[in-house]
Amino acid sequence: MHEITLQPPLIQQVYGAILDAINDGRLAPGERLTQESVAQRLNVSRQPVGQALILLKSQGFVCDAGRRGVMVAPLDADLVRSIYELRGAVDRLAAGLAARRAGPAAREEAEEILAAGIRAVERDDVNELVDAELAFHGFIYRLAGNVLIERTMALHWNHMRRVMGAVLTDPSQGRKVWREHRAIVDAIVAGDVEKAERLAATHVEDASGRLQEALKVKAPPDAAVIAS
Repeated sequence: MHEITLQPPLIQQVYGAILDAINDGRLAPGERLTQESVAQRLNVSRQPVGQALILLKSQGFVCDAGRRGVMVAPLDADLVRSIYELRGAVDRLAAGLAARRAGPAAREEAEEILAAGIRAVERDDVNELVDAELAFHGFIYRLAGNVLIERTMALHWNHMRRVMGAVLTDPSQGRKVWREHRAIVDAIVAGDVEKAERLAATHVEDASGRLQEALKVKAPPDAAVIAS
């Protein structure tokens, strides 16, 4: 007898495939999607595609396109601002809790994550850099020891993965980001709650400004029409 490997439900697989394509840019903002076209591309029936698109629409990744199905939602600077306002509060809390609870034992894993981030910057690999960024913040959330922090941020990180993939193309900014990450880790490992909170809050505020400026530069002239 062979070991049985359980597969995610088909709807979840279809949802994940579409979301990945949106996040990495294979499905561009404004691109129209129909159940028929997606089902054909994924070699599945229309039913799981329809359910997946409903879920993606409820989460803001796709939006109505009249009688022609849905389309990939444009990158929304207001949504980015809202997410970063939430992150400012959550990341500050997470860093402070991590500094109270983690201690020096967190250093080894932190160094591995920091090294992965620097490698991604040096390779100028945006997908790898986004993965490292998510790994770093997920690590801080775990150190905080509050499961609701991880659950609260899970959906929003999907939106942030998409935004980061679209705008993180400047290696000099990448090096600055990872210097900030190291400073946050140093404060957490040292148990300096006040410093960890302050550095985390400043990091999010600076990142929000950079991303929103990048979105303004990259926004197409007809972005307002697409979003309407």
